[in-house]
Amino acid sequence: MRGVQIPLRAGTQGAVQRIMNKTSSFTCVSSLLFLAAMSCHTAPKTAEGKADLEANASMALSRAKTADPTIARLINDAPGYAVFPTVGKGAVGVGGAYGKGVLYERDAIVGYCDLSQASIGLQLGGQSYTEILVFQNGDAIREFKNEKFAFDAQATAVALKSGTAANANYSRGVAVFTMDEAGLMFEASVGGQKFTYQPK
Repeated sequence: MRGVQIPLRAGTQGAVQRIMNKTSSFTCVSSLLFLAAMSCHTAPKTAEGKADLEANASMALSRAKTADPTIARLINDAPGYAVFPTVGKGAVGVGGAYGKGVLYERDAIVGYCDLSQASIGLQLGGQSYTEILVFQNGDAIREFKNEKFAFDAQATAVALKSGTAANANYSRGVAVFTMDEAGLMFEASVGGQKFTYQPK
């Protein structure tokens, strides 16, 4: 049986397009508000939550060093680094990402941070990964703490695998690495990610 096509009256097609545009804008705004609401509490609210996040960050760091032993030297030489053990990403129609992390200076935990990323486009399914930021100097850490750091729209992370950290590329004083939660190579788009910070 053939599909039935219903002709639209003059002006109806434009009205439909305007409704679709408004729906898309509403979805976009809703997504941004949702990510903003999640990032209102940068640090976990309870001591148990903080302990869990710190433990997860430590395990993620161990997996990273196993995946690429050269990252250990990079981290040891860096004035600071941030570990986001689980960044959740992906949705149907509206893509976004969010994750909580821990900020270290000289291997000591100094505070908690989160990242949020909103992107509009066709994205099906969800995925999660670990993200590690390595700071090149004190200025980069201060910019991060002051919440003035964000990745450019076209930024991508380096997929962590053996030897990649030895040739780290810094952008605005930050090198970023990603892997999946099993410690395997994973490349993610980090364009537009923004960060908040709360001292310990």
